Amino acid sequence: MLRQLRAEGVAVDGVTRDPDRPTGLMFLERRTADLTRVRYHRAGSAGSALDVDDLRAPLAAGARVLHLSGITPALSDTARAATRWAAEAAVAARIPVCLDVNHRDRLWSRDTAREVLTPLAGHASIVVASADELDLVGDPGADESTVVADLLRRGVDTVLVKLGADGARAHTRDGVRHAEALTVTAVDAVGAGDAFTAGYLSGWFDGLDLAGRLRRAATLGAFAVSSPGDWEGLPRRAELSLLDGHEAGDVLR
Repeated sequence: MLRQLRAEGVAVDGVTRDPDRPTGLMFLERRTADLTRVRYHRAGSAGSALDVDDLRAPLAAGARVLHLSGITPALSDTARAATRWAAEAAVAARIPVCLDVNHRDRLWSRDTAREVLTPLAGHASIVVASADELDLVGDPGADESTVVADLLRRGVDTVLVKLGADGARAHTRDGVRHAEALTVTAVDAVGAGDAFTAGYLSGWFDGLDLAGRLRRAATLGAFAVSSPGDWEGLPRRAELSLLDGHEAGDVLR
């Protein structure tokens, strides 16, 4: 895995190896063309043993953004404490925080997730959630506009609501912007949400405006669903316009 990360240009200097615990695993079972089952083997894994000391040096080295997944605090008490500490340390260092709710029913209950993620969202500049996850960073039963208004009041700059094939909504203090999804043939939906967020943050790093960031997010989401695997089909920078103006079945010669 470290070799693959290096090949993709990811710095791995902050990686810690655990000699006593196994690597966590996730299995995807394509049960039918329309249904995929996910099985997690993360209990007792190296990742579940994450603690604050693992994060001190990487955060002290500086970062353009701290990206948090709601999966991490679900893994263990130490991982939960480390996630909270990282968010607080980033805010103190004026590092923007992005929180992707990423709820997984098989890892923890919605009530427990809400208790942890609602205060965590108060440290974020960007909150990303699907429409059915928004109540995990706000009052249970509250509608989208109520949760968003509360998040913006608490200091969040942008709330991204993923809508699948219907695109996405971006809420800011200036209003709401809707982005359409790109039309592609869906092959494997796993990883689409992470690709969407990666596209948005990439556009943010590149100085794109909100419309440009949403367009790149939608583009990466489209690449993700139209190719098998979580990340293997994602585009290189030179391919970001590859889906523009082409029809299903086109062959570029």
